[in-house]
Amino acid sequence: MKVLVTGSAGFIGHFTALKLLELGHEVVGLDSINDYYDVNLKFGRLAVAGFEKAEVHCGNIIESTKHSNYRFIKMTLENTNGINELFKSEKFDAVCNLAAQAGVRYSLENPRAYIDSNVVGFLNVLEACRNFAVSNLSYASSSSVYGLNEQMPFSTSHNVDHPVSLYAATKKSNELMAHTYAHLYGIRCTGLRFFTVYGPWGRPDMAPFLFTKAAFERKTIKVFNHGKMKRDFTYIDDIVEGIVRVVENPCSPNTNWDAQNPDPSSSSAPYKIYNIGNSDTVELLDFIRAVERAAGIEIKKEFLPIQPGDVVATFADVTDLADDMGYRPSTHITEGMRRTVEWYKDFYQA
Repeated sequence: MKVLVTGSAGFIGHFTALKLLELGHEVVGLDSINDYYDVNLKFGRLAVAGFEKAEVHCGNIIESTKHSNYRFIKMTLENTNGINELFKSEKFDAVCNLAAQAGVRYSLENPRAYIDSNVVGFLNVLEACRNFAVSNLSYASSSSVYGLNEQMPFSTSHNVDHPVSLYAATKKSNELMAHTYAHLYGIRCTGLRFFTVYGPWGRPDMAPFLFTKAAFERKTIKVFNHGKMKRDFTYIDDIVEGIVRVVENPCSPNTNWDAQNPDPSSSSAPYKIYNIGNSDTVELLDFIRAVERAAGIEIKKEFLPIQPGDVVATFADVTDLADDMGYRPSTHITEGMRRTVEWYKDFYQA
């Protein structure tokens, strides 16, 4: 297939594009390369994929020097005309939308960025799929949509009507918008709720990166909710394996869907929601100890109350993913952090 991967200079998008190439697909990557975090990390990922920083200009498609079937374009999802022209000229078979304004805490400071990218941008993707006959759309949602829900493990059949950040609210909006287009236009829409993704080339605003950086710089980390947090940390390879299986196996309508007792994760339309998590919740202090073991350094800690927008725990029920795709994430936190720390030491010469 020819697949558009948006957010391809981002953490998950980068590895997804490379995996799709490995499987023989043609990939067009798209990313705005915004400065939400260090753009050198984004350009570093692009360099690994064969794109030189000097060649990256807005609106121009460039060829990878390492992959004959990989091209890249710098563009925002909000660029309606640009997105339409791209879809018109490329005639994609599938779209994997991983571009978004990320970060729970940043959404408290700059809410409009989330509406622009995650809502307006996603609408442009949906409209382009409709107008240019792309019937296979997978897109990034988030475990953040579970919000105030404390019923564990989180299931896609649970109610997600109580988000606690605008970021989470925009991700739930994406799911609702996707269902509408699945129902009206038959676009096969699969949403993927990611659970705390980590690994080499990871986002520097996320705890695994922050803790690793603090270890090597001998700095103090902030441990919120006094360490009484639990997260379903999921290694990048496990996430990507789930994504590509969804891209290659788009959803179909649920013929057993009951309108009198509706299942939120599926529909009479071609629509499906999956959790992708390790399904093995880890206490924050245990995770910090895994970082310390991998780095061989004890990290100094400052214990603080919980932050606005944070949830106390996340824990994924991945039964649907296992049943439908024959796949369950499995990388243990010890091995995942060993690989992450090794990458960090090499990239930053720590």
